[in-house]
Amino acid sequence: MAMTKADLIEEVSKVVEMTRKDSEVIVEAIFDSVVRSLRQGDKIEIRGFGSFRTRQRQPRVGRNPKTGARVEVPAKRIPYFKPSKELKDTVNGGESSDDFDLDDE
Repeated sequence: MAMTKADLIEEVSKVVEMTRKDSEVIVEAIFDSVVRSLRQGDKIEIRGFGSFRTRQRQPRVGRNPKTGARVEVPAKRIPYFKPSKELKDTVNGGESSDDFDLDDE
């Protein structure tokens, strides 16, 4: 099962005991900040979670799968997420997941 943005908003609403609308504003503000920083070429680093950055893809020659014709694919920047060691360990069961439990205060 995939977690959607709506699910994330609902989770934030429950954890911080806010209205769904206020939680939506918070989640949207975080996403907007990440996107804005990436568009400017900045790196976002969240300790214990991971980092977001962009990588440069070089121009290349591709093929149209339908016709087989050669297509010039221009250079572009792509977003990239690199998880922290702590997140990898937690996902793989190596550490207690309490570090990421927002209910544990």
